[in-house]
Amino acid sequence: MKYNRFEDLPVWKAALNLAVGVYQLTRPRWFFDKADVRDHMQRAALSVSNNIAEGFERGTTADLLTFLYIARGSAGEVRNCCHFCTALLDRGVPCDVPDLKSQIAPVADAAESVSRQIRAWAQSLQDGDIRGQRYLTQEIRQHDQRTHRAREFDERIRWTVRENMRRAGQPVEAGTGDAET
Repeated sequence: MKYNRFEDLPVWKAALNLAVGVYQLTRPRWFFDKADVRDHMQRAALSVSNNIAEGFERGTTADLLTFLYIARGSAGEVRNCCHFCTALLDRGVPCDVPDLKSQIAPVADAAESVSRQIRAWAQSLQDGDIRGQRYLTQEIRQHDQRTHRAREFDERIRWTVRENMRRAGQPVEAGTGDAET
């Protein structure tokens, strides 16, 4: 699938949800007593979606890959902060939030999930031969537009054939009106 806006990317949405989750997690007073950890965790979480967005907007695959790896590093920072907070709790640092460890675990899991998604996307970009939108020539853009219009036209024809068959009372089976392959 081709995405035209970073806001449509599933990994960006997951990264944004990670940042929201971190901000919600770090609201209790316990985190205010550890402001350096809280601030770092929040900045790292927001950095994930920010870097995905910036890399996407740059227009080259090389730039996108650079920012994806920065985003992945920030997701690792979030996970590390989660482990640090859990270690503090395990060592008996007083906490007024019941079951804080159980609230930290899903945030760490979300950061790991985002990291895996970023890695998979980066790998697919590295394995491909697309250099990025900035390098598209007018000829390639025109070819892509023609291909897109042809697919839309083909779909309209298939839909029309199926509708005409339904209206004529003919049974419509799966694949009816589809082009032969």
